[in-house]
Amino acid sequence: MDKIVYGNVIAQKVKDQIKVEIDQLKEEGKRLPHLVVILVGDDVGSKSYVAGKEKASIAVGMQNSTLRYEDTISENELIQVIQELNYDDNVDGILVQLPLPKHIDTNRVLFSINPDKDVDGFHPYNIGKMLIGEETVLPCTPKGIMKMLEEIGYDDLSGKKAVVIGRSNIVGKPIAQLLLNKNATVTITHSRTEDIEKTTSQADIVIAAVGVAKLVKGDWIKEGAVVIDVGVNRGEDGKLCGDVDFDDCIDKVKYITPVPKGVGPMTIAMLLENTLEAYRQREDK
Repeated sequence: MDKIVYGNVIAQKVKDQIKVEIDQLKEEGKRLPHLVVILVGDDVGSKSYVAGKEKASIAVGMQNSTLRYEDTISENELIQVIQELNYDDNVDGILVQLPLPKHIDTNRVLFSINPDKDVDGFHPYNIGKMLIGEETVLPCTPKGIMKMLEEIGYDDLSGKKAVVIGRSNIVGKPIAQLLLNKNATVTITHSRTEDIEKTTSQADIVIAAVGVAKLVKGDWIKEGAVVIDVGVNRGEDGKLCGDVDFDDCIDKVKYITPVPKGVGPMTIAMLLENTLEAYRQREDK
């Protein structure tokens, strides 16, 4: 159905373009963009995400390195690794796979990354520039959502009401700001919001990023709304599902993203794009 927005298709277009540019760099004999991923511990989910990033990097011809450490590494040792990468002229992007072990201060680690190499877009310097509408490195998932909205013709959001369900630093807060930067009128809802269903039902655009399987039902959705589902959960049947009850909402929406094959593939594509952009910035200096 035309109303289903497949992120994996859009992501492939982005990756194809990145590959074209990297192939050109190879032909010219130039240094290639280099992404370094740091993985601490043996979390199954983290290892799976890292493997996906490695596979995507290889597919576009980008140089990729994964540094693996035991979960006994100290916070200072980890920051020392990052500092060495900060000064390495052959490294363009640094990504620390989350979550980190409990004895490590995640913010202190992320804030130690050179903002120019912060391809996850989590450094407060980059978040601050995003807040004031300056060009900067954007968090991958929110950036991917905005790319999806552009693909369906929702570039200028003037006059549109947007509701973001969830207020995380990774998705909820930054996507709300990006929507605001595009002139949408934005409401953030969360677990303490009263009458969340009524608020959501007034929105032209709904971004669900709260991590509760099939929370958003059809009667939450305004006729003709655009629904972007960021959630990745296991339903009662054990299958992957989003925060939106897809089957209950499909008849009311103008556009909707599925889970899987929706927002997830866009996140990795935007990571590669951020790394390439960081490479361009460094080579142009």
